[in-house]
This record gives sequence, structure tokens and C-alpha cells, in this order.
Amino acid sequence: MQGKNIFATRWGIIGVGAVIGILAPVLQKLGNPGNMGICVACFERDIAGALGLHRAAVVQYIRPEIIGFVLGSMIAAYIFKEYRPRVGSAPIVRFVLGAFAMIGALVFLGCPWRAVLRLAGGDGNAILGLLGLTFGIWIGTLFLKNGYNLGRTHTTHTTVGWMLPLIMLGFLVLMLIFPQVEGQDKSGVLFYSLKGPGAMHAPLLLALIVGLGIGFLAQRSRFCTMGAIRDTVLFGQMHLLIGFISLIVFAFLTNLILGQFKPGFAGQPVAHTMHTWNFAGMTLAGLAFALAGGCPGRQMFLSGEGDGDAALFVLGMIVGAGFAHNFGLASSPKGVGPYGIAAVVIGLLVCVFIGFTMRKKIA
Repeated sequence: MQGKNIFATRWGIIGVGAVIGILAPVLQKLGNPGNMGICVACFERDIAGALGLHRAAVVQYIRPEIIGFVLGSMIAAYIFKEYRPRVGSAPIVRFVLGAFAMIGALVFLGCPWRAVLRLAGGDGNAILGLLGLTFGIWIGTLFLKNGYNLGRTHTTHTTVGWMLPLIMLGFLVLMLIFPQVEGQDKSGVLFYSLKGPGAMHAPLLLALIVGLGIGFLAQRSRFCTMGAIRDTVLFGQMHLLIGFISLIVFAFLTNLILGQFKPGFAGQPVAHTMHTWNFAGMTLAGLAFALAGGCPGRQMFLSGEGDGDAALFVLGMIVGAGFAHNFGLASSPKGVGPYGIAAVVIGLLVCVFIGFTMRKKIA
């Protein structure tokens, strides 16, 4: 299908940011957790819990939005003939980066999308998270300027590109076969939260439709929060950044209309006030995103169009969520987990090691 991609234009990216900014608070109004209408990291964490990869009872639910992101992106890629099954090099590195990105995000309690949604809902703690995210991405750009590279991608079998979409489709089938039973925390093979954020969710079909729509639009527009900051720092290009800003503005306005804007630092939903570690957690996440080439949302959209490298990053995040909750790394409204600080320090050291050692000399 030929023709100009209007979603990749200036007004197109603004429109996509606006759609996400409106739909996320609406999902919150319809049942999703506070300031968490959409959070890729949190939702992947919930999926890990639903599969039993961790047993934190308050965060266990297969999130249809995540399924929709991957499948919506795949639909768009096929319609516009952009489905290209491909893989690259350093698969274990991408997996590890995904795991540490998740650990950093769960110390802060949110991905870049949730950071801006928290800010748009009045949560002042998100300012530290966004500053940390920017700092981590800036460190990543220094490695990129000095030859950091995970290697070239090459075309592969169509089956490879189908793997993550099929896994996501499998999660949806499991939800339909084993729906939640009233008052029970397990249905067949899946775990379900009876309280806490995992018990708060919009209706399944509606959440899936929103996820499909966002996946479709994001694939067409190349929407990426990490890319927005990276391109501004590296090249002075603000194309993606205006979409990022649009998301914040429209989420703020929607929250005002829905009565969900509550400014302050203390008592914010699913958030803590340990500012140093809000900053450091997102520094780790931002650095991992930069080294991997995309924020968690972008990695899902890339996997939908056949990128096996992005799929490995996504799986690394899901497994990382299991580690984070099993080993006391994740934060809670009470503060950082008992071993979260150590995990952030180790994660930063690992990412810096990867950044220094995976460089090609620039002639």
C-alpha cells in the first residue's frame, strides 16, 4: 500500500501523542490503576505475576493492552507492507538490558509512559523520574557517539518474527479459557490479584481494542519516548519530542476534565517519595533503553513488525519483573525494596560495562 504516511508527519505524531494522552486517563477512569492508564513496564510486571513468575499477589493480571500493542503493530505492518522479519547480534545482551530496564523501572514504579502520565496526574515524584530518564539516555548517547553498536540485523524466517505475537495471542487465549473466578486468586494456570493494582483493570474487550489502536498508530508514527530524548540530544531533531509533549498536554487536560488531577508528592497512587532512587531507577532504565535502541513501548511495536531483537528485550523485561519481585528489588508505596538499591547500582555497572565493551572504533 503506497502513499504518504500521515502519521509520520509533524501533525501526525502530535495526533498520536494526543490519542495516547486521552486514552490513558480514560482507561484509568474505566478501572485501570491511578496514574497508570497505560504503563508498559507495570503491565508486563502484571503479566509476569499472572503467569506465576513472581508471587506478589497484588500485581497479577494478563493486561490486554500489552497484547494489543504487539498485535496492533503487526496488523499495521502487514497492511502497509512493512512487516520485515529480522534479527541481529548479541541476543543475550538485549535480554539482559531488558531485565535491567525493568528493574530500574520498578524501582521508580513506572516506564517512561507512566512517568509522563504520573506527571500529568499531578504526581511531583515523576519529575525526578523524568530527569533520571533523560540523564540515563544522555549517558547512552555518549556511548553511541563513541561507536557503541549491538551489530547489524539481517533478514530471517517469517516464523521468527511471528514468535512474540503468537506468544501474546497465547496469553489472550489463556485469559479466555481461564477467566477470573469471583473471589479466587487462581483460575486454572493463571493467577489473578484480588486487591491492589492488579485487581484494577478496564473491561477486557475495551482494553484490548485500545491496545490494538495504539499499537497500530504507534507503528505508523514510530512513536518512542526514549527516541524523542535521544534524537533531541544527539541530532537536535524534535520530531518525536513533539509527540511526547503532546501526550503530556492531552493527558493533563483529560485528567482535569475527569477530575483525576491531584497535585502533590505524598500519597500519590502506586508511588513513593524516595527521590534519589526515583531518579536513579529511571537513570538505569533510560540507559538500558538507549543501549537497546528503544523504550519498552517501541520495543513492543518493533516486535510486532517482525523484529526478533526487540522481542528478546520484551521477554527480558517480563523475566526481569519476576526477578524484581521474587528478590525484593521492586519498590512499593512504602519505598524501595530491601535490595532495590543494590540492584540499581549493579544494573548501572552492567550497562556501563556493555556500553564500553561493545564499541567499534570510529575511523
